[in-house]
Amino acid sequence: MSPRHAGRTLLRVSTDASPSLTERRKAATQLDIALAAAELFAARGPDDTTAEEIAGRAGVALRTFYRYFRSKQDAVSPLLAHGADRWRALLAETEPGTALPRALATAVERALAAPDEEGVQGLLRIRGLLRAAADDPALRAVWYRVNQESEERLVPVIARLAGDGMDPLEVRLVAAAATDAIRIALETWAATEAAAEGPDSPADLAVRCLRRLVGAMRP
Repeated sequence: MSPRHAGRTLLRVSTDASPSLTERRKAATQLDIALAAAELFAARGPDDTTAEEIAGRAGVALRTFYRYFRSKQDAVSPLLAHGADRWRALLAETEPGTALPRALATAVERALAAPDEEGVQGLLRIRGLLRAAADDPALRAVWYRVNQESEERLVPVIARLAGDGMDPLEVRLVAAAATDAIRIALETWAATEAAAEGPDSPADLAVRCLRRLVGAMRP
């Protein structure tokens, strides 16, 4: 299995129960471009990568690239968003009545797990992107934007799981804490050589962050 196919398998999540064929094709093309951009950014850095090279690696015309993305940095947003969609979808599947802290930790552990080579390669791809973003403000802006959008989409999921006992302000605080727990964990891991599984892995760090950030939540 190719790395690109593996990445698509790992990150494939749809928040639409019945997307049309056109929507599925569009999403697949965008993800192909995102994977190509991520590979080139990790290998060369954004400064030494052009939109033309990304389009060529993805097997699309340059006009197709600009139909979907405003800049070369913006091209990785579907890849990052798919990762966020995966964890949010796992959280939404939580059994009703599960304590919210436990639901959050379980969903994060599952979303960031790397039980096989596909999972490892997916996380290593994110590591490469975050390292490239360290020296590229535009790429960092995409990362922060995706996290902000994920936080906003997480609010109704948290509200449904929490029920009527949690006020809207607290729901927003939990959504922000959970989103930042994952972001900080991935950024911290990306700056190290820690493995994708085990101590100091993304899942391990994210759960530790969650416990600190939402430890004061009601059961």
